[in-house]
Amino acid sequence: MAQEQELDDQVALTAEKIRAGKTSLGIEFGSTRIKAVLIDDTYRTIAAGDYGWASHLEDGLWSYTQEEIWKGLQTAYAAMAQNVEAAYGEKLIRVGHIGFSAMMHGYLAFDKNGELLVPFRTWQNTNTSEAHEKLSELFQYNIPERWSIAHLYQAVLNKEEHIGKVDYVTTLAGYVHWKLTGKKVLGIGDASGMFPIDPITHAYETEFIEKFSALPEVAAQPWKLTDLLPEPLVAGTPAGTLTAEGAKLLDPTGTLQPGIVLAPPEGDAGTGMVATNSVRVRTGNVSAGTSIFAMVVLEHKLKALHPEVDLVTTPAGDLAGMSHANNFTSDLNAWVGLFGQFAAALGTPVDTGSLYGTLFRAAIADGVDVNCGGLINYPFRSGEFLAGLSEGRPLFVRGPEARMSLGNFMRAQLFSAFSPVKIGMDVMTKDEGVAVDSLVGHGGIFTTPKVAQKILAAAFDTPIKVMSTAAEGGAWGMAVLADYLWHADQPLDEFLDARVFADAASTTENPDENDVAGFEEFFDRFRKGLAIEHTAIANIPLETK
Repeated sequence: MAQEQELDDQVALTAEKIRAGKTSLGIEFGSTRIKAVLIDDTYRTIAAGDYGWASHLEDGLWSYTQEEIWKGLQTAYAAMAQNVEAAYGEKLIRVGHIGFSAMMHGYLAFDKNGELLVPFRTWQNTNTSEAHEKLSELFQYNIPERWSIAHLYQAVLNKEEHIGKVDYVTTLAGYVHWKLTGKKVLGIGDASGMFPIDPITHAYETEFIEKFSALPEVAAQPWKLTDLLPEPLVAGTPAGTLTAEGAKLLDPTGTLQPGIVLAPPEGDAGTGMVATNSVRVRTGNVSAGTSIFAMVVLEHKLKALHPEVDLVTTPAGDLAGMSHANNFTSDLNAWVGLFGQFAAALGTPVDTGSLYGTLFRAAIADGVDVNCGGLINYPFRSGEFLAGLSEGRPLFVRGPEARMSLGNFMRAQLFSAFSPVKIGMDVMTKDEGVAVDSLVGHGGIFTTPKVAQKILAAAFDTPIKVMSTAAEGGAWGMAVLADYLWHADQPLDEFLDARVFADAASTTENPDENDVAGFEEFFDRFRKGLAIEHTAIANIPLETK
C-alpha cells in the first residue's frame, strides 16, 4: 500500500512539473530513428516517442525527403505527447525548453525563397573526395568528405546547376530549428562539422574562410561563404523561440503553445558527449549507432594533419579529435534480423531484446576463439573513408579451415563493427600521443551487459565505462542541453558533474590481455583483406534491380 501511495505521489509530482513547464524536450534525428525525450528537472526521462526511418539512394546519393523529415518529427513528438497524457493525465501544452539534434554534416542548400535546391545529401555520401583532398591541402587541416563545406565545394567543382542560387546551407538539425524558430543558427559542435571552428573565438576560422573565398572558382560565385553559413552558438545560449508556425509544424493538433525558448541545435557528436559526461579535457566517448565515432577532448591542437581524425568541438566550443566511421550496426542488424527470421520459421519467434542478448553473449562465451577463428566480416553498407572505400559492399568471408561457430561468427560481427573506428583512434593515441583519462561507451549496443563493452575495451586497449544513461541516447543528451539554458551561469562540464551525473551509476570493463591480442590479430587480417572490398565494389552492383 505504501509503495502504491509513493508511486501515486511521484505521478502527481511529475504532472505538476509538466503543468509548470519544469521540463525539457530533446528530439534527435538519428540515421534509423527519430526520438523525442522529455525530461524533468532531475534529468529523469518522463516520456518518449520515436519514429523509424532509413536513408535511400536518390540519383546515387544517400538522402531523406523533406516529407520524411516532418512526418518523422511529428510522429515522434505525437507519440511522446500521448505517453505524457497516458501516464500523467496531462496534455502537453508547454515545455520549459526544447532542443533539436541530428546526424551531423551533409548538405541542405536553400535558395533565397527558402526552397531546397537539391535533395538532402547526408553524411553517408562519399562523392566529395576531390573537395576533401583539395581543401585539406589548402587549409592543412582535415576536411572530411562528409563535411558540409566539402559538399558545397564539390558542387562548385562539378559546376552543378543549382550552385549559383545557393542562399543558405545548414545541417539537418539547423534546418529543423530554422523552420521552427526562424533563426539561422547552429550549436557550435554541429557547426564545427560544417566548417572549421576557432576554439578561442568560437567563430569560423577566419584564415580558412579567406583562403576558400580566394579560390577562383569560389570567387566567381554570386555569394560569400560567410553569408551562407549559420551562426555558431555555444551551449547555454538562447537560440530563438518557437513561433506559432513552428508550434503547428511540431504539433499539428495545436495543443503545444508557441513562445518556448530553444537551445542551439546540436549534432549527434555533441549530444553523445553530453550523454556520457565527456566534455572535459582528456575525457572521451564512443557513440555507436548506424555510424560510430570515438572522440577525445584535446588539450591542444594535433601536431600534424591526419586525414583519419576530424577536429570538431564540444557544445561548449573546446576542440575534440574524432575518429568517425560511416558504418557500424547496419550489417550487424541485418544478420541479427536473419536469425530472427529463422527463429520465426521454426515457430518460436524471439523478441528483439532476447534475440540480440542471446547472440551477443555467444560472442564472449567459453570456447570462442579470441581471434574469431579465422572469420572476417566487412560491415560496409556505404563508403568508408577510413578504409579507403568509395562505396560499400557488406561481406562475410572465411578460409576453408576457419572455425565456423555461432560464437566466432558473432564475435567477428562485433570485432568488424569496431574495426573501422579503431583506425582513427590509433592515430590519436599511438601517433599523436593523445592522453585519455576516461572513455565512455554510449548507444543501444551497450544495453546488453558487458559484451560490447568488453570487446571495445579490447579494440582500444583501454578501460571502457558504461553509465546508467548509456541507452538514453542523443535525444536525452539534447534534452539536458536544453535544460542547461537555466544553468548557463556555470561551465558545462561543472553543470554535468554537479547536477546531471552526480549520482549516476556506471560499470567499467578493463581490457583482457587475451582479448586485446585476439583483436589485434583479427584487425591485422581485416586490414590486409580490404582488397576484397575493392573487388566487390568493382563487380557487385550498388543497387539491386
